[in-house]
Amino acid sequence: MTQERKLLIDDLVEKTEKFINEVESLQKESLDQLNAKANSESWSILECIEHLNLYGRFYIPEIKQRLEKSPMSDEAIFKPGKLGNYFAKAMLPGSRMKKIKTFSSMNPIGSRLDKSTLDEFMQQQKDILKLLAKARQVDLTKTKTAISISRFIKLRLGDTLRVVVFHNLRHMVQVSNTLPPKH
Repeated sequence: MTQERKLLIDDLVEKTEKFINEVESLQKESLDQLNAKANSESWSILECIEHLNLYGRFYIPEIKQRLEKSPMSDEAIFKPGKLGNYFAKAMLPGSRMKKIKTFSSMNPIGSRLDKSTLDEFMQQQKDILKLLAKARQVDLTKTKTAISISRFIKLRLGDTLRVVVFHNLRHMVQVSNTLPPKH
């Protein structure tokens, strides 16, 4: 199965722009609401966002570095790799979403967080939008990136972009499920 680069990137841009809008609306919530938890094992809204920030601190520089070294390409076809496609699909939220154990270095539980966590996330999303714009001109199949769990495993850039955005989507669904219902 192949995906055209434009369609893939357009989809990732649309999702990322939605994350920015969702987090802008979160800034209206009180700090107490943003730090509220269902129980001691669950994450607050700010902990969910900080978890994404932790991954963004790895992936944004990694993707930027790979994009800068990648030659321009007219190759419009992106072919997902087996491992990358598996990781990307595992991140997608859904009715049969599997719980994935978080590495302790990426687990923000118990962190003292404030609204600057939201600001950092929004800046990261703006950075991702810039990277996606650059990715429109490179070969998403041949350009490879390291991943956060091992610098020795490389994924195709298209898969890495999908993993990052789908991971954000997964936790933004978690955030929306954490918010109290609006009356």
